[in-house]
Amino acid sequence: HFMSSWAAICSGATSVPVPPFLDRTKARNTRVKLDLSQPSDAPEHANSAAPVLRGKVFKFPASAIAQIKSKVNNNNNDKKGFSTFQSLSAHVWQAVTRARELGPTEYTVFTVFADCRKRVDPAMPESYFGNLIQAIFTVTGAGLILSSPAEFGAGLIRGAIESHDAEAIKKRNEEWESKPVIFGYKDAGVNCVAVGSSPRFQVYEVDFGWGSPESVRSGLNNRFDGM
Repeated sequence: HFMSSWAAICSGATSVPVPPFLDRTKARNTRVKLDLSQPSDAPEHANSAAPVLRGKVFKFPASAIAQIKSKVNNNNNDKKGFSTFQSLSAHVWQAVTRARELGPTEYTVFTVFADCRKRVDPAMPESYFGNLIQAIFTVTGAGLILSSPAEFGAGLIRGAIESHDAEAIKKRNEEWESKPVIFGYKDAGVNCVAVGSSPRFQVYEVDFGWGSPESVRSGLNNRFDGM
């Protein structure tokens, strides 16, 4: 909503098409005190070199995505098929795990940051102007994800997403409020593969006056192993 409103103003609109919904207390009226003091282990790691990260961009044409989705669903005995997101995520999870050469008993975590606007009770409108997301984690063994067909990983991802309902969100909030901490990249999970957005948010339809974007990147943000 922020990006589409910004684009509308850049394109000459005198007001945003849909006014933002600003009442955050409707989602959760939370007031906590965060401990922002220097961590006890800070001096030990103050001069440590940051790990070398390499960024790669993979572009999946529609035909490749359709092939991946078809393969995942071919052996699926469940009447409810796997979505494009679930199919492609499972494919990437397997590929990254294979490239890391993890041992069969090592854990790997798939992390997806989910939009909770429609998951909370009562649901928030699409125009809710704020960050209403939570990380959803799926854990399995590297040997299991590599030796199983792609629908295994897709099933884990789908199950975790579907089970993250209003009650799960409330429980996570209560846990965080009892011991509030600032979420760090290391908290995304061991040997993680993390997904930070989805095409359903229509970011490729945001036009600042130069036409539709050819590619959407995160810049220097969200740079950590597995993201």
